[in-house]
Amino acid sequence: MHLKGQTVVIFGGKTGLLGQALTDALKKAGAKPIPLSSSDCDILDPTKVERLLEKKAPDLIINAAAYTQVDLAEDEKELAFALNATAPPLLANMAARLNVPFIHFSTDFVFKGDKKTPYSIHDEQNSSSVYGTSKAEGEHNLLKLGYELTLIIRISWLFGPGRANFVEKILGLSETRETLTVVDDQTGSPSYAPDIATNTLALLEHDATGIYHLANSGETTWCGLATAAVNLAGTDCSVEPVPTSAYPTKAVRPAYSVLDLSGFIQTTGITPRKWEDALKDYVLNDLKKRPTS
Repeated sequence: MHLKGQTVVIFGGKTGLLGQALTDALKKAGAKPIPLSSSDCDILDPTKVERLLEKKAPDLIINAAAYTQVDLAEDEKELAFALNATAPPLLANMAARLNVPFIHFSTDFVFKGDKKTPYSIHDEQNSSSVYGTSKAEGEHNLLKLGYELTLIIRISWLFGPGRANFVEKILGLSETRETLTVVDDQTGSPSYAPDIATNTLALLEHDATGIYHLANSGETTWCGLATAAVNLAGTDCSVEPVPTSAYPTKAVRPAYSVLDLSGFIQTTGITPRKWEDALKDYVLNDLKKRPTS
């Protein structure tokens, strides 16, 4: 798909971390993005969605909207399933009517996390959390719908400009504390939102459909990510590892959720840059953090 001049509706594009990055990337590619928030259009209201899409007449529809509050989802199961499982096939059905590609974003949380090697697109989904289960059901419902122009992209550990995220929170805390304790027994693939957006467009340009995994290359723990960020910012704070049991949460997180990126690499010929390089970009350029010494 050639993106130049194409009208692209992005649900979750106005305020979401990924949605904002997609909007920027599409602008740079010469497309005409239309970023939307939940106040612009309720994706759970098919009539409103239909009216909006008829009015905008998009060449591409992207769903970057989701219920992402992992722990709260354990209490708000109905809402999590509505947004993550019910809404995606409704939007894909609208895309099918317009005969335009549909992109949906999913998560590493669809996996249980009991592997020791990167998860492939063929691995079983057996999440232990409501959030992960709801996202897995959204994928299942899209595949069941069977619209051939559907692209599902699983991402993980998202950080980047435009919205609060783990890295930004850690750096904020590091400025007021001498020591931070961060879990060191959860391993995953950090994902820089602008890189995810750019690589999503690469998949589009190769007319990719089906399921793909996207993240930055490499893997680390939350403690490793926090330590790298604090070191880059040069704040006088030590980051100490603790087990997950030290921070009990309502939702069970996967202990290991590194994503296998080989499908993306084979399709596009692009190897995503290392998470360390993306993190450096974010901390030094986006957040303008500079070591004082």
